[in-house]
Formats: sequence, structure tokens, C-alpha cells
Amino acid sequence: MDHPESLRAKILTRDELLKRRAEARAQGRTVVQCHGCFDIVHPGHVRHLQFAASQGDVLLVTITADSVMKKGTGRPLIPQELRAENLAALDSVDWVYVNPHETAEELLEEVRPDSYIKGKEYENNRDMRFAAERAAVERHGGRVVFSSGDVVFSSTALVAALEHSADPFHARLRTLVESHGFTPDRADALVESFRGTRVCVIGEAITDTYVLCDRPVVAGESPVMSLRPLEQRSYDGGAAIVARHLAAMGAKPILVTALPRSTAAESLRQRLTAEGVDVRFVDTETPMLEKQRFLVGAQKVMKLDLVRPITLDAGARQRLVSLATESATGCDAAIICDFGNGLLSGDVIGRLCQDLRQRVSFLAGDVSGRRAGLLQMWKMDLLCPTEVELREATHDYDDSLNAVVWKLIEFTQTKHAFVTLGADGLIAFDRIPGTDNMEGWASRLRGEHVPAVTPFAIDPLGCGDALLATSVLALVRGADITTAGLLGSVAAGVQAQRLGNEVISAADLRAGVRRLSHAKLAVGTPGTARIAV
Repeated sequence: MDHPESLRAKILTRDELLKRRAEARAQGRTVVQCHGCFDIVHPGHVRHLQFAASQGDVLLVTITADSVMKKGTGRPLIPQELRAENLAALDSVDWVYVNPHETAEELLEEVRPDSYIKGKEYENNRDMRFAAERAAVERHGGRVVFSSGDVVFSSTALVAALEHSADPFHARLRTLVESHGFTPDRADALVESFRGTRVCVIGEAITDTYVLCDRPVVAGESPVMSLRPLEQRSYDGGAAIVARHLAAMGAKPILVTALPRSTAAESLRQRLTAEGVDVRFVDTETPMLEKQRFLVGAQKVMKLDLVRPITLDAGARQRLVSLATESATGCDAAIICDFGNGLLSGDVIGRLCQDLRQRVSFLAGDVSGRRAGLLQMWKMDLLCPTEVELREATHDYDDSLNAVVWKLIEFTQTKHAFVTLGADGLIAFDRIPGTDNMEGWASRLRGEHVPAVTPFAIDPLGCGDALLATSVLALVRGADITTAGLLGSVAAGVQAQRLGNEVISAADLRAGVRRLSHAKLAVGTPGTARIAV
């Protein structure tokens, strides 16, 4: 996984670009240029850039700056800094430059690429702007090449289709935003208040590995699917990604976990430490936990669980509880993340809840997997199960969701709960103040539905982790439960547009809120893949 600094090194200023171009020319290396908005980097873009890279020694991708983009109201969806970073993350791309002009003509005159690559759809294009670009390239001895006739994906068409889709949640989401004063300015102030917040995160660190494969075929020896791996990418998961989210949002997280004495574990520790996460751990003989997902395109076709449950003896469990208690002392909040892999037994969770409750003013818990200890999480300020996890933990598959949530809140003495509903967003539940003597959930519990804020998911992995980290910081800094749910849903929506567990930063939150506040909210329709949080 590329380090952010290595990605930014690919993003050049004008002077750096012209200097590197001159150096390449002197070395006899050919430079290929592509230009566009690249607002949503989709499979068509990736194929286009891979083809372009094969046409020379260096691939330069230039993008239209935000200030001069004329793709319609609300565009770009993605700020130019993030668009540049997205492209820099591609192995096929060597240089990235944000072009301040409406077309590439002026830049082409300066760069004088050996080849200028355009999509197949431009081959018979009569647009005068493209004609001027082509003339600029050919005037200096370059050539214009049209990429292969693969299926053409259009970012503009994708965005337009989403914006104009039928939208049953549109009015609901708009009402929430307006009624809670969820403006960009207020969200900015809330996000800024995250800075310096001390949070202790306790849980397993997991490696999520994506194996990108060629299209499957039926094996010759028997009718089974055969996959050919092309590329492998690894992402931090579990409690590790929660801590990284917190650090990227300006907080000061401490991660308490169990790690083996291995190269992979040390690499994880160094990586997180470099990002501002204080990693503290007890030793374990269990190898790093890993889950592999095999993908064809963006579609996951198989998951391979390589996790061997962590086994801690009584002494190691006591050291873990003591380490977590010591680490949380002086923190503003603590988060217990139980991914059901053996690190946090029911007894350990109970002891953690009791000890941490005395040391932090805010305590949150999250679970994943059937072995997780949701009902062992006592006196929490926030719990964040999915509906499936909630019903499995309570063994209640028939009652209304409100009734099941009340059982959870009453049994665990929890103040608030976010129950995530996959494509339908989440419901934020809390106790109605001053109703302790009343009977039943109907008079003592209220829920606020927060629809998903993103129209479709590239990858729903990690959306719940982004929601958890963001909403905890918001609640610690005084946000009401619905505002915390809105901002958490923004974080989940940003995460869902990325392949794998990528870090959500304060800048990502600000950009997401601005997109949400725009008049044309694209929230999806029944039957489409809206975002799972």
C-alpha cells in the first residue's frame, strides 16, 4: 500500500512538471499525456490509463482544476486534491498535474508530449476544443492516439443518472440536514474540535487482503470456478483502521491490542506510529489475523478467512486489561472493538467496561461477527451493531426493531445506539429523558432514521468503522445523536466510494458535508445498491 507521501510526490507543480519533462527529453524517454476531469475514477478510466502507459516511458495525467470545471451544477463531486491523489495511487501513473485552464491546449504547448491519448469516443469528435488540443500536439511532432474500443464509462453520465434517479429518501435527508442546522460551517467547527481529542481503542488488528483476479473461467478437470490472481493489496482493518481514522481526523488515539513478534506486526506498528497512533500491545503467539477477499473487477467473488483465534492465558488477559486501563487514563473516550477473534472474551469485556467507565467520560462499543460479545458491553454511551448482529445477540428475530433495541439498551444500560441497516442507512436510538419510571420501549425510547448519503457502494467494507470513529468524536465534542449520525454517515459514504479500508480524514469529512449540503442530493432508489453503513 503506497504511503501518502509517495503519492503526493507524484503530484507536481508547473515548474516541477516542466523540469521533469526536460529531463525526460534529455534522457530520450518518451512522455505520454492524458487529460480529463477524472471525477469518478471508474474501470473505463483504469483501462484507458493502462493503455496510455503502454505507449511510452512516462505517463502524465493532467486534471481540470475545480475552478474551471464546467461539467454541470455540483461538479466536481471530488475536490481536485483528492482527484489528484486518486490518480497518483495508480501504479500506471507517473506524474499528476492540476491544470488551471479550461482545456489542455495551453499545457500541451508547454509539455509537448510525444503522445496524447484520448478515448475511442474522440476519434470522430468535431469539438473545436479537442481540435485545438490535437493541433498543439501535432505542431510539436507529437501524435494523438485513441485508446481501445472498450466499453466507455462516462463520469458525467454516471453522476447525472444518480442525481436524476427517483429518490424516496431525498426529502427525509434534506429535512434532517435543515432541522439540525447541519451546515458546512457548523460541520467544519465540529470537525475542527476533534483536534487533540484523546481516544483509547481496544481490539484486534486485522489485515484485509484484496486479491484482484482476471475474469473467472471453468476449470478443465471439474466444473469449478478458476481464478487467476493479477494483483494483491493489503489494508489495515479491525481496531487498527478505527485508530487510523481517529488520527486522520485530528485526534490522538492509543491502540491497545495483541501482536505477535513478527515482521508484519512490526510493520503495522511502525506504519500506525508514523500516522500518530500510539500502539501498545501484549505479546501473542497467534500470527497476524488476515482475511482475504478475491475480486473480479469490483465484484467480490470469494472470502478466505485465515484468522486463527487469538488465545491468551489468564496472565495475558490480565496484562491486556491493565494495559488498556492504564492507557485510557487521561483520555476523553475509549472504544471497545470486538471482532469475535478471541482477544476480547466476555469476561475481559466485562472487566474493561467496569474499569474504563471510571476513567473516561465517554465509552463506546462495536462488534463484528457471531462470536462478538455485544451483550457483555455494560453501561456504554454508544453501541453500534448492525440489525443482524443485534438480533443474533438477543436471539430475537420476530419483534420490531424498536423493541429489540430497547432490550439491548435496558439490558446493557446503554445511553445511545446506532443500528445500521445496510443500504437503508441507520437509526439513531436514545432514551427519552425523564421517563425512567414509565413502562415499555414506546414511551422511553426514540429513534431517528438517517438515510444513507451515498448513491452506490464501490466497496462497503469498513463503512461501520468510519461511522464509529466519526460519531464517537462528534458525541464527545457535544454533538447531538442525530448530528453525530449524519456526520458518521458522511464518513461511511466516503469510505464506500473507495476500494478497501482507506483512511477517512478531516478533509474528507468537510468535502463530504459540502456535497451533502448541495441541493442535488443523490441518495439512491429501491433496488439500487445504496451504501451500507
